[in-house]
Amino acid sequence: MNMLKENPSTADLFSSEGFLEELLVTIRNRALEFRSLRRIPDDIIVGFQKAGVYRALVCRQFGGMEVSPMMFLELIEKIAHADASAGWVASFGVSATYLAALPIPTLEKIYRDGPDVVFAGAIFPPQKAKVSADGFLVSGRWPYASGCPGASLIGVGIAVDGESGGLPRTAVMPASAVHIDPTWNTIGLAGTGSHDVVVEDVFVPEDWTFIRGGKPNIEAPIYDYPSLGLAAQVLTVVGLGCASRALDEVREMAERRRSITGAPTMADRPYVQAVVGEVEAKLASARAFFYDTTVRTWSLLTQGDVVSEEDANRVRLAATHVAQEAFEVARMCFTLGGIAAVQTDHILGRCFQDCAVVAQHAFMARGNYEAAGRVSLGRGGRPGYP
Repeated sequence: MNMLKENPSTADLFSSEGFLEELLVTIRNRALEFRSLRRIPDDIIVGFQKAGVYRALVCRQFGGMEVSPMMFLELIEKIAHADASAGWVASFGVSATYLAALPIPTLEKIYRDGPDVVFAGAIFPPQKAKVSADGFLVSGRWPYASGCPGASLIGVGIAVDGESGGLPRTAVMPASAVHIDPTWNTIGLAGTGSHDVVVEDVFVPEDWTFIRGGKPNIEAPIYDYPSLGLAAQVLTVVGLGCASRALDEVREMAERRRSITGAPTMADRPYVQAVVGEVEAKLASARAFFYDTTVRTWSLLTQGDVVSEEDANRVRLAATHVAQEAFEVARMCFTLGGIAAVQTDHILGRCFQDCAVVAQHAFMARGNYEAAGRVSLGRGGRPGYP
């Protein structure tokens, strides 16, 4: 039984003619292939485009759907339940909200052939760019460019003399101008293609750069939603979907698995029952906090109110909490799998590893609890970036 409680409007919006459901079956069946390739294949990226992943948060004037954050997050959660790496790559459909900080004429060029543009980026460490007439000469290497093998546009973080403010500038260029160095070799989220990108003396016009987290040039509630908070949410919901998958797998396993030593069926063992009850409560509680916070923040924007620093802090706190709880749920499910779960390709081992990587990400790592507490106690804003 899948514990995901879908919003019917979300399912209807992204499941035209059942395509999304068919795509999810394909993703689930090919997950080990993604893990081996260390990337999501192009045909799956095309499937994401067809399903509406990349147009979901693009504004309507460019042919996008401009959906609510809840709808997009539920979509990514659903994909991550099929495979966490696929969910992680799909989550970068959120990039439309970053790109909204580009000048309108630049956005018109980006979306002239339609809204299904695939963008990938790597910001840190920002590399010093040479200022030239009307733009920048960019060179450097950036790690962790998730989804870069399937992208048509790639952004990299640059440092420009004289700029301050704490938010990095991103230079956007065609993927053809970038070399991808296949460095990604991990135990979790192995299929995300989060390789290094290398750029050598590429000229980027100033109007193809933007401040990550800066003011958008499009007026719509989705672009006023806390951008760094949403960036954390779309990643953390991958852990939520993946942990839900682990719990579903344990339920199925418990019904059919018998001990070779003569012990009761797994579902009849008291300690198994206790763990399943605990992890279900953990996951459902974290999910409720996560989506309740999203709905509350979105409601402020749709009513014309301003999202305060405290509101944005709560978004980040809820994202951190889900990532950490999802990791713990996946760990507990893994232990119920016994010795079978330690096999390289076992689904419980994969869910455990994938959720571990989500929880390690800087946006959702445990250190964010301290930052959230600092804001909550009135001891200043969130330090640094992010």
